[in-house]
Amino acid sequence: METTRQAKISRLLQKELSEIFRNETAKMRGTMVSVSSVKVSPDLSIARAYLSIFPSEKAGEVIDSLNLQMKTVRYELARRTRFQLRRCPELQFYLDDTIDYLENIDRLLGDTEKSDLQ
Repeated sequence: METTRQAKISRLLQKELSEIFRNETAKMRGTMVSVSSVKVSPDLSIARAYLSIFPSEKAGEVIDSLNLQMKTVRYELARRTRFQLRRCPELQFYLDDTIDYLENIDRLLGDTEKSDLQ
């Protein structure tokens, strides 16, 4: 169960990471990265950021790039949150594919409706 402190830090990190990614993806034309959620470990040392990437074909490339630049992202995050957090947690990036999953379900439901009409 997530404590109030974890929830506050999760929201703070989600907001700041979204701003960082918004500024950085403006340089990469045609790619959009949004932070779906951030989960912080109970000892506040690890933050798992779940990212939605559009278009989804570039998702693997973007996640690999972020993992290579993790220290730079963490430094920028620490700089932005220096007055709210004593220590910036280690970052882990994961792909949030719930939108792709929902699109697949909609497509399957649409296919069944078409076959029912025939």
